[in-house]
Amino acid sequence: MNKTPILLIASAALALTAQAEPVPLFNGKDLTGWHGNNPHTTVKATTPEEHEKSLADQQVEFTKHWSVENGELVNDGHGPYATTDKDYGDIEFTLDYKTVPTADSGIYLRGTPQVQIWDVDHEPSIKHGADKGSGGLWNNSAGAAGKDPLVKADKPLGEWNTFKIRQLGARTWVWLNDQAVVENAIMENFWDRAKPLPATGPIHLQTHGGEIRWRHIKLREVAAEEANKSLRGDDATAGFTSLFNGTDLTGWAGALENYEVVDGAIRCKAGKGGVLRTTEEYGDFTVRFEFLLPAGGNNGLAIRYPGEGDPAYTGMTELQILDNEAEKYAKLDSRQYHGSAYGMAAAHRGYLRPVGEWNYQEVTVKGSTIRVELNGSVILDTDLATVAATLADKAHPGKNLTSGYFGFAGHNDPVSFRNVAIRKD
Repeated sequence: MNKTPILLIASAALALTAQAEPVPLFNGKDLTGWHGNNPHTTVKATTPEEHEKSLADQQVEFTKHWSVENGELVNDGHGPYATTDKDYGDIEFTLDYKTVPTADSGIYLRGTPQVQIWDVDHEPSIKHGADKGSGGLWNNSAGAAGKDPLVKADKPLGEWNTFKIRQLGARTWVWLNDQAVVENAIMENFWDRAKPLPATGPIHLQTHGGEIRWRHIKLREVAAEEANKSLRGDDATAGFTSLFNGTDLTGWAGALENYEVVDGAIRCKAGKGGVLRTTEEYGDFTVRFEFLLPAGGNNGLAIRYPGEGDPAYTGMTELQILDNEAEKYAKLDSRQYHGSAYGMAAAHRGYLRPVGEWNYQEVTVKGSTIRVELNGSVILDTDLATVAATLADKAHPGKNLTSGYFGFAGHNDPVSFRNVAIRKD
């Protein structure tokens, strides 16, 4: 029996242990590890040369307006933002800040604005929401979760405030002075709201009109296993029912002989395929699961599958499960990559974990709409009723089905699935 999945899980657990302690991003002595970058300026560069020149020009202003005093990182309210030299993905980030009257500041995550910092009593800023308190994802759309903080948790000006920020994919949690002000909200991509937040990016400490001081700046990169558990939360509380007992294929039908249970996961046998499906049909539903791709791995999710034929055409759709980075897939149609509604709607790419790590995914099917969230980032949100495109001159006669089976559509590769649960919506 292939024990690779156990080894992978063990390796992930060791990596999680190794990353358990946060590391300082600021040494308290100088600006090592940081540079100046106001992304609102740099984004205007249209060529790599212009980008490099913009950054170079900002470094003089950076050292003019940023300094270190008594172990604190200090900005006078001007100049480019203090920017980490390194890009980050899934993180837990903590720091203290102290600011002055009229200041307007914030923290950019993955190069994107922002976790807001206000002078909550500044009258001109109240029309922008300052009176609600700091910590909200201020650049989210009006009415979106996270835009306004859940509570006002700011300390009086002149006192130190403490942020704890957790970001997994685009999903963001913020605690200000030990109070939850943002809980599991998706941070929008300010630069292009049609796309998810970038998979990685720098942290910017924004300067905006008044002195601000920072200290105890620490960060912990969150490993895949921990991120998956945190993103998933509790199935029972969220109303999900398990589809897989972790031991055998009880409750499943279809190509049973082409799948096996290995180390608590459903795995398509190498060189085999076909659709392994539920015994119950579903209309509107949300399904959540983890999956592990081998190099070059290819599988799919059968959505509202009628029980026969190719689910990409006879069912509502097949959602791709694919190693996007494999060389053999370099020239696929954009609607064939991971998370895509096969041949109909392309998912955003760049959000899979490296081959050998477990990914977490949720798929919500409601009426003619499908939403795919991968590792905390929404990579597909489409209405198939508006899709007329076909792939290789094939129509999709099943796309208007209102119910059917859920399943895995194997394509000869040993792709694994575990912790599979569903909720009728």
